[in-house]
Amino acid sequence: MTSTTPLTSAASTGTDVTARPAAADVTVEHASDRPLDLALTLGPLRHGAYDPTFRRTPDGAVWRTTLVHTGPVTQRFVATGPRSAVVQHWGPGAREAADAVPVLLGEGDDASDFVPPPQAHDVARRTPGLRMCRSGRVLEALVPAVLEQKVQVVTAHRAWRWLVARHGSPAPGPVPHGLTVVPSARGWAAVPTWDWHRAGVDPRRAATAVRCAQVAARLEDAVGMPADEARARLEKVPGVGVWTSAEVAQRALGDADAVSVGDFHLAAAVGWALTGERTDDDGMLRLLAPYAPHRHRVVRLLFLDRRPQAPRRGPRLSIADYRAM
Repeated sequence: MTSTTPLTSAASTGTDVTARPAAADVTVEHASDRPLDLALTLGPLRHGAYDPTFRRTPDGAVWRTTLVHTGPVTQRFVATGPRSAVVQHWGPGAREAADAVPVLLGEGDDASDFVPPPQAHDVARRTPGLRMCRSGRVLEALVPAVLEQKVQVVTAHRAWRWLVARHGSPAPGPVPHGLTVVPSARGWAAVPTWDWHRAGVDPRRAATAVRCAQVAARLEDAVGMPADEARARLEKVPGVGVWTSAEVAQRALGDADAVSVGDFHLAAAVGWALTGERTDDDGMLRLLAPYAPHRHRVVRLLFLDRRPQAPRRGPRLSIADYRAM
């Protein structure tokens, strides 16, 4: 059994909420019947160490911004025990985001039938609070996934940071310096060509991101669909393939089975962790097949274990800078 109890609100919407304007707009206390690790559960929503939409502060709090239907919101998560947390919300979208806290924190993620591979037993035992989060925000997961297509991750994270800082909006509330809310779908669609270029994004990825923003309303509907149908809808957008849809499904849809097929390093790393040998995408899928519908969960555990990565073959790729072209 889980519960999310509203504690305070600057604009009360029910008898269980007490007005307290000096506090956060809405504060909820979330209690679960199983372990909850905030950092591990919310970590996939972070795109790089300097992501302007996500921050971990020295006091242990996790800060996150998002743009929900009712407006922008800042969330501050603080663990109050191994199975509980207090979540503060500021901004017009505070009530909507507060209501979605249980879903975001993976209360719908059922791992009761999951048996990890022997290579991941120890890390699974050490991280009982790891859950698959479900943000419910498709475009917020889709744009950074598009930016990460076929480029080094440092390049993609730099582009995400630059674009959000330039085209996003200041985060509501008393937030850490630099915390920013992502642009709306209309905002992403209106990013000029030269700003994509200045961010280091090539024309192909820029065009894909703009196409996604232009049909964002249809894509957001994927949240209420079965996993296969949701991913099929995403992949109807030219430029969005199986890798990109999997990355979105993992974060926005809480899909514990979505495997990022087509990743430059993933198949070799999974093969090395499970068998001590490199493999390709087909081999990775064969190795992970016994663990469906938890294949992505297995991958997360293997990477948390910091296992030795597969030996590299050939020279390291240089980082392309499209801003110089």
